[in-house]
Amino acid sequence: MSRMRIFITLMCLGAITASAADVPKVGAAAPGIQCHDQANKPWSLADTLERHDVKAMLLYFYPKDDTPGCTRQAITLRDNVGTLGQTGVQVVGVSFDTAASHQRFIKKCQLNFTLLADPKGKVADAYGVRIPKRAIARRVSFLISKDGKILAVFENRNPAQHLPKMQAAIKAHLH
Repeated sequence: MSRMRIFITLMCLGAITASAADVPKVGAAAPGIQCHDQANKPWSLADTLERHDVKAMLLYFYPKDDTPGCTRQAITLRDNVGTLGQTGVQVVGVSFDTAASHQRFIKKCQLNFTLLADPKGKVADAYGVRIPKRAIARRVSFLISKDGKILAVFENRNPAQHLPKMQAAIKAHLH
């Protein structure tokens, strides 16, 4: 490959990377999002954080409904929603799946928290978690304070590592 071709390739890759939103860093304002939940009802981050019973939100992105890793992660969160809720933490999941897919996933796994439908990837793009050129999100969890600031970010393909990392962040920031 010629030097010019390598240069052009690198420039194009840089442009692609620069155009995609970066994952918000700890201390940054969480992107304000509005979308629809599994019942196809409007949902917004601001409205949820304004609720008196919410001290923080665990917003987690996952690749796909009803896949092995995503199911394990969702069930782990389901089993811990009560404890998280006692500390004022609202759990909300996001994927590119439709509201209908989320409804099936919730029913099958008896999930007890909100799933947001992001079929066009607008929420994933706002949080910089889209896998480039694909309609799928990376597995990334965010702990967002009541005032809309990012308290913690954890990205790892292993779904079993997310809840312990978020619990540690909750303990550090909310207790």
